[in-house]
Amino acid sequence: MNPLDSSLVPNGTPGMPREAQFPSPEIIGRLAVSNSGFVFDPVSGASYSVSVSGLAVLRAIQSGATDMNAIVQSLSAEFEATPAALERDVMEFAGRLREAFR
Repeated sequence: MNPLDSSLVPNGTPGMPREAQFPSPEIIGRLAVSNSGFVFDPVSGASYSVSVSGLAVLRAIQSGATDMNAIVQSLSAEFEATPAALERDVMEFAGRLREAFR
């Protein structure tokens, strides 16, 4: 299962964990996230929709996961995918979040 579309993510150095660059913790923390994947930013008034896996990434970050290993570990409890695939997907999702919150 590929929880997030990772087709645009370049390969990292094998065996070296990469760090996803998410928007600031203040931005992620202020988001209202519903169980259905509806995301609302009360500062900008913008709303978004995320997939089940995107929701899991946001929940992990809002719960205190601050590095790639913690996020991947959280996702591996919910999704049947290799750590490398989850890492690629998290990197892609992080890029999409940066685009949305620049």
